[in-house]
Amino acid sequence: MMARVVFLAGPAGAGRSQAIKTFEDLGFYCVEHLPPAALATTLATLDGARVRDIAVTLDAHGERSLGDPLQAIEAARAEHDVSLIYLDASDESLMRRFSETRRRHPLAEIGSLRDAITAERALLMPLRERADTIIDTTELTHGGLKHRLSAAFGSAERPALALTLVPFGFKYGLPLDIDLLFDVRFLRNPNYDDALRALTGDDAVVAAFIRADAACEPFLTKTFDLLDFLIPRYISEGKAHLTIGIGCTGGRHRSVYVANRVREHLARDAKLALTIDARDIVR
Repeated sequence: MMARVVFLAGPAGAGRSQAIKTFEDLGFYCVEHLPPAALATTLATLDGARVRDIAVTLDAHGERSLGDPLQAIEAARAEHDVSLIYLDASDESLMRRFSETRRRHPLAEIGSLRDAITAERALLMPLRERADTIIDTTELTHGGLKHRLSAAFGSAERPALALTLVPFGFKYGLPLDIDLLFDVRFLRNPNYDDALRALTGDDAVVAAFIRADAACEPFLTKTFDLLDFLIPRYISEGKAHLTIGIGCTGGRHRSVYVANRVREHLARDAKLALTIDARDIVR
């Protein structure tokens, strides 16, 4: 089976970095700034490892002793299912993006930023002329670019969203990577029951204790409703990973139970790849 290899080219600032992140989210093995002369060896190594989806940005600004990017791509077409995507944007858009990020243009030594952009366009013109797809990102948001690439290269079998539930204890600090946060410290605390203190939210007796709280089921109903509303919209915006923090005091009882209930509710959706990372359950 031939490997699928996507090459990303285009002027600096047109969206190659964002595009490579999208391919990472799609499960591609991604290689950035690869010298063209090293492409054949790299693809052979990945082929031997049975890697079948690969995204590559070649170094198109380096010395020609590092290889010619177009020749390397054309050579790869003989053995792989190759797509060359050229990301482009207007000069004004590129200049604005460099101004906003304060990045240095790869050809800055030529002169002004506009001069550098003009020189880069001339350098990359052979790649643009051979591109299978040209995407103008001038008016395209990151989400819009991600949607375009996902629609073209995503796998129908791959979940649309990887969702991680993180039960945690507030006394140990907030997780740094959460997108949504639910505080369940209002629920009855099993820690005050001597018979339950050493157990966790995974234990049936603890679950029954928390479920007996009159506020538990109404809270879960409202939470499920909110997530049912939000998750399809995150997916439509191109979000690939969503992390939901669920916090109680110590991260062993209430947060774990609620995370289990949320997972049970969301497990019906085949678009989701669900995991639970009970950060503080063994503390």
